[in-house]
Amino acid sequence: MEEEGSGPQRAPRYPAEDTSLTSKRELMGWYAYGLAAEVFAVCGVGSFLPVTLEQLARENGVLFSDRTISCVAPKSSGGSGSSYAVKMFARAAQDKNSQCVIQLLGHDITTSSLAMYTFSVSVLVQSLVLVSFSSVADHGTYRKKLLLFFAFTGSTASMLFLLVVPDIYFFGCMLVVVGVACLGSSFVLLNSFLPLLVLNHPQVQGESPAIAMQVRSPGLRTPTLESDNIEIIATTPIKPGFEVDSTELQISSAISAKGVGIGYAAAVFVQILSIILLFVMSKTDAAKLSPSLPLRLVLFCVGLWWFVFSIPTYLWLRDRPGPPLHASMAGRAITLKSSLAYVSFAWMSLFRTIRVAIKLRQVVIFLMAWFLLSDAVATVSATAILFARTELGMSTVQVAILSITATSSGIVGAYTWPKISLRYSLKTNNTIVACICLMEIIPLYGLLGFLPFVQSWGVGGLQQPWEIFPLGVVHGFVMGGLSSYCRSFYGRLIPPGSEAAFYALYAITDKGSSAVGPAVVGAIVDVTGTIRPAFAFLAVLIAIPAPLIYMINVESGQDDAAKMARTMKATGGETDARSEDAFHHEQSEGLLADHN
Repeated sequence: MEEEGSGPQRAPRYPAEDTSLTSKRELMGWYAYGLAAEVFAVCGVGSFLPVTLEQLARENGVLFSDRTISCVAPKSSGGSGSSYAVKMFARAAQDKNSQCVIQLLGHDITTSSLAMYTFSVSVLVQSLVLVSFSSVADHGTYRKKLLLFFAFTGSTASMLFLLVVPDIYFFGCMLVVVGVACLGSSFVLLNSFLPLLVLNHPQVQGESPAIAMQVRSPGLRTPTLESDNIEIIATTPIKPGFEVDSTELQISSAISAKGVGIGYAAAVFVQILSIILLFVMSKTDAAKLSPSLPLRLVLFCVGLWWFVFSIPTYLWLRDRPGPPLHASMAGRAITLKSSLAYVSFAWMSLFRTIRVAIKLRQVVIFLMAWFLLSDAVATVSATAILFARTELGMSTVQVAILSITATSSGIVGAYTWPKISLRYSLKTNNTIVACICLMEIIPLYGLLGFLPFVQSWGVGGLQQPWEIFPLGVVHGFVMGGLSSYCRSFYGRLIPPGSEAAFYALYAITDKGSSAVGPAVVGAIVDVTGTIRPAFAFLAVLIAIPAPLIYMINVESGQDDAAKMARTMKATGGETDARSEDAFHHEQSEGLLADHN
């Protein structure tokens, strides 16, 4: 790969645009943040945060089946009364409805649903935060500055879990809100760098658009991408009649897949360290006095990892400035008044972005599908962890091993799905549909537990703890594909120059929807006292987005996005009546792809 600034460069699209070629060092800076933050996403949000919240609340709760008995097992001191209490606790805890219940704001809720409700609030707050900064991040050097701000704030929130004791478990819920909001916001900003890295990649800048189209002819295989330097090879025949993705989309998918693989590998490493830490701490008196202490120590270490490994991103990732802010906004000192002005600007920009997105048919279809799919994915992950913990009675170490299993499978998936896609000449949307079909196995298998003849076997339908591990393999393998393909697929549909704003819309759709699923599952658990009925809801939720993804035409979407970008540039970036007239004029002139 060429060094920064070397080789031919394209003409800048706006003043101060950095058109230097993407270097290996810059890609390392981009990958480094995935290595840092994916650990919190997988080990924190996907594993230890729901378990920690449940444990902190459990130490303040009573059993669902007998609300006169504390969820904390009494210690026998040898007396008959104490021995009787231990026996009563054991008998009640074996009941099928052995969930724990706490009082929150005058209502009884289960400790499992507390985690679900907390994540619902977290993603709603995250959506508000995303709206308040996303459009500003597309201008000047705010993109990188905000990325680092969210990284260091979120990692600090994770480290503060070390101070949360059961009596103040509600403070832990607040830290989850801060951490999740910062994580999602920082990933929006990281994703918004991806189209810029691809746009300035030597393989994109080194060939003309005509050549890029020629490699998609039926007689040649689309370029394959080596994992280290992403070199283009266009010599392998493919089956006649198959269409494949453009060079840019293949490069984007390769960079995205490698980033996911690196992040998952880091998460597996930290999960192994966490298991060792949990095992060592379980032998100490401190863990016996405070069962949540080992979990809180793990979250401290996860936050520390996030903090430390964000530093290479600060050092190596280029600013890649966006278009300058309006003259009335640029150069303002950071004061309360100016901050409110920036937030106001961002909210108005969001509505402008929505107005633009509505006119881009392929973007609308994708966001509708992503709204449902992301909700299903997030809810399946959280539900599985809590089901393992409460219904299957798995220990914290076993839950951590389950997370390692899923994450290791995710690494395999991140690198295997591109090979599957090339082997069978699948377009990106077809690959995503294949991932969705595999994900459907998880809730359907859980629903088998309702069948009387399966129940009589004592195994099948998630009746035994070991059954969840193969499903963890399926979940991880699917996520390795979805995580890389969805963000790169969407990146080809958005207007150039509006990356942060459109990726914020992507994340708002993602996280806004993710508030729905956990809340529904939480309500189901509160009513039934068990998680299994939620699998029916998840099965429907996973299936709906598949036909929407399948019908997306990425070439048509790219054409629409390019025309819209030119229209926005011609009207000064405003999506008012002038830009709408200009856009529809292009349609009438036949400049936009025919969607029929």
